[in-house]
Amino acid sequence: MRLVLAWMLPYLRYGRTGRAGSESTNVHVYRDALRSIKTAISALKRRQAGVQTPGASYKILAKRTSMSTSTATSDVVTTDRYYSVPSDAEPDAISGEFAKKLKYYAGGVWRESKTSKYMPCCDPSTGAVIASAPQCTAEEVEEAIHAAAKAFPAWRDTPVTKRTQVLFKMKQLLDEHLDELTYLCAQENGKKWDEAAGDVLKAIEVVEFACGAPQMMKGESLMNVSTGYDTVQFREPLGVFAGIAPWNFPAMIPQGWMAPICIATGNCMVLKAASFAPQSAMRIAELWKEAGLPDGVLNLVTTSRNEAEILLRHPDIKGVTFVGSTSVGKHIYSTAASNGKRVQALTEAKNHALVLKDAVIERAAQGIINSFCGCAGERCMALPVVVVENFVADKLVEAVTRLAKEVNLGPAYDKSTGLGPVVNQGHKDYVLGWIETAIKEGAKLVLDGRNPKVPAECAKGTFVGPTIFDHVTEEMSCGREEIFGPVLCVKRVDSFEEGLQLMNNNPFANGSVIYTENGYFAREFVRRTDGGMVGINVGIPVPLAAFGFTGHKQSFFGDLHCMGRDGFLFYTETKNVTSTWFTGAKIPAKISTWDGTMTR
Repeated sequence: MRLVLAWMLPYLRYGRTGRAGSESTNVHVYRDALRSIKTAISALKRRQAGVQTPGASYKILAKRTSMSTSTATSDVVTTDRYYSVPSDAEPDAISGEFAKKLKYYAGGVWRESKTSKYMPCCDPSTGAVIASAPQCTAEEVEEAIHAAAKAFPAWRDTPVTKRTQVLFKMKQLLDEHLDELTYLCAQENGKKWDEAAGDVLKAIEVVEFACGAPQMMKGESLMNVSTGYDTVQFREPLGVFAGIAPWNFPAMIPQGWMAPICIATGNCMVLKAASFAPQSAMRIAELWKEAGLPDGVLNLVTTSRNEAEILLRHPDIKGVTFVGSTSVGKHIYSTAASNGKRVQALTEAKNHALVLKDAVIERAAQGIINSFCGCAGERCMALPVVVVENFVADKLVEAVTRLAKEVNLGPAYDKSTGLGPVVNQGHKDYVLGWIETAIKEGAKLVLDGRNPKVPAECAKGTFVGPTIFDHVTEEMSCGREEIFGPVLCVKRVDSFEEGLQLMNNNPFANGSVIYTENGYFAREFVRRTDGGMVGINVGIPVPLAAFGFTGHKQSFFGDLHCMGRDGFLFYTETKNVTSTWFTGAKIPAKISTWDGTMTR
């Protein structure tokens, strides 16, 4: 009860003073307070009855701290949040809590959508509905684009050193809100606690990297390129970019891979967050405003593919960055490029690891478990296929299976959980469908994760346990196409050469890994693999932001990759300035065809 009273204090302190705004605003504040008190009392009753709401105590604390657009200790209270709770809302049947009605963000204001279509957002650990995301109308998408275009001239003209001050403040805020954002990511996506924290920390990593914009945006110059002539090259922002984000990394991708470098280089952005899991991106958008980002520089919508098409064709959009499936990525690349836009499309993967007979098998098995079970396999740098030399194949399969059986499933926000759920029921059905396909294709099912043991409170969650198939062949689609779940396919070969060729036959080439103690084979692998991100005894070879994310083949469409040097090139264009001055110089009697810049 002390937690409940503590959470009420901001309302009791400011409700009558009008600190939150108008009288009608204060009515909403009181109403929100009453709803949240009811929620807390409901949770307490459930706890007293022996029914534990996963993370309930943290939820009460998170609501209290998130009431402020500043830090948890701020006295500023506002109702301009990324969500509301309708007055006629009913508590969820599973959690006993009220689902949030989410908004869209345009011109620095969170707005209620006029759409009649909302998509439910569920907590995959329990199946409870935690929010509903608007499928924004075409007019609302246009509104977000217009707000970004309007904000661009002033933001472009803001000195880069002042722009980076916003990013320094943003990094501080993200650090301060790390636990809150970790919980939100775990709750809406299903990543276990340390994975969800990594999702947020990877976003922070790119914010830190983008703070180096003054160095990364520097151009080049050469004095006296011809007699009396100098040339200087600048890098300048283009305008408004669209970021179309997936659901599997709700913080890292939209607010790490997409927004920070775009903003640091002087551009504006319209983010399309994933409707399944948009709250992490929305909460971080609130922090951008608190960090001092001018209104309109960052805008955020959730919408269907139909309205998202506007982002690919609108004349005010200068470039599109996308992460998702290969089929959609191809469409986005071809459509946006044909409309004169820059595009980077990061798409599917089917990463393979080659395990040689000299590998340290137990350590390789540990790396493989982390790589195919981590994030429930829902990442494009997962390791869903292992190619192993026959000499050690049985030993490796035994080790991986033994370790996989030790993985405990549970609520994503429980720090003792070893494997969280997949994102929702639809995706669970998709993964289970692939398991059925693999069985029909003749793969040997070594470990079946279709009916995993989970805690009682997770009975309605969307869990798939670690699943292992052995003797997968090239003819089987389960070993070629992306499953995006905790499913491992083992392929057996007789030699390094056979294994490398098998791996390179795959149409995708995000990452590739080799487990070996042999320096010669490691070097040959690095030199000859098609994978764009290579690990030597490293199962998830994701580079730091400074190096970029360099997928190849059908895993990437575009010319400039995400993050790294490529990231700054993608969000800027080159301007060359050649000059000469006449005062005090001898004016030539005749001007050449090349106006003096030709030296021969």
